Amino acid sequence: MTNEQIIFNERMELMNSGVIGKSGRKITVKDMDGNSKEIEEPEQMHTFMEWKKRGYAVKHGEKAISKFPIWKHTTRKAEKEGDADQEKMFMKVAFFFTASQVEPIETAE
Repeated sequence: MTNEQIIFNERMELMNSGVIGKSGRKITVKDMDGNSKEIEEPEQMHTFMEWKKRGYAVKHGEKAISKFPIWKHTTRKAEKEGDADQEKMFMKVAFFFTASQVEPIETAE
C-alpha cells in the first residue's frame, strides 16, 4: 500500500469517528468489486514537513491529530567509488496535523 492510500484510509477512519471534519467536497471512489460511489472527502492532514513544503507552519502548542506508520525512503551514498548507492524503504511513525492547526509562513521582505 502506498503512503497516499495509507493516509487516505486513516483520514476516512478519523472522519467517520468524528475526530476530523469534512472538506465540503465530494470524491468518487471504487470498491473492491469496481463499483463507483460518491462520498464526502475528509479534511486534509499532512505531516509537519509536508505542511512546511506547502508554505505553512504548525501553530505553537498544537498536538498531532493522529500518528500512524507510513513508508520512509532513504538513500545511503556508496562508500567506495563505483559501488551503487544503497536505497532502503521502511515503515516509520509519522505525526499528522490538519489545516486548522497550521498557519501560512510569513516571509520577510
